[in-house]
Amino acid sequence: MQLRLTCEKMDNRSNMENYVNTPEGIEVAGFDVPRSPDSSYSNFYPGNEDEAKEPPTVPPHLHHSLLNSSGNVDASGSLPHPHNVVLNHLYIGNAENTRSVVALGLTHRFRSKFVTVVLYKPVRRRGM
Repeated sequence: MQLRLTCEKMDNRSNMENYVNTPEGIEVAGFDVPRSPDSSYSNFYPGNEDEAKEPPTVPPHLHHSLLNSSGNVDASGSLPHPHNVVLNHLYIGNAENTRSVVALGLTHRFRSKFVTVVLYKPVRRRGM
C-alpha cells in the first residue's frame, strides 16, 4: 500500500504544510505483542509477619505544622515561615479540646509567599 501526497502549500511565514491521504484501518502485518511469562509476576499474599509490624514513626519535624502550633504572631501580624519539609502535606489538627470539629490543612509555596488552606469539618458522632 502506498500513501499519496494530496496537497502541499507554503504560507507567508515559510511554513510548509503537507496533507497526506491515509486509508482507514491500516493493519501492520507480522506485528504481534509478545506475551510476558507468568513467572515474571509475583502474586504472593502478605503473611502474618507483615500485619504484625508497627507503622513507621512520623519524623519529628513533621509535627511542626501551622495547625499544631500556638498563635505566635509577631509585630507585623504575620505567622512564622513554615519549614520546607511541611509544604505540600495534608495535616489534621489534633487539638484535644475540639472533638466536634476536625481541621485539615495544606500549605503551599507560591514564589516567596506561603498559602495555607484550612478546612474545618464537623465530626458526626455515631449512633445519633
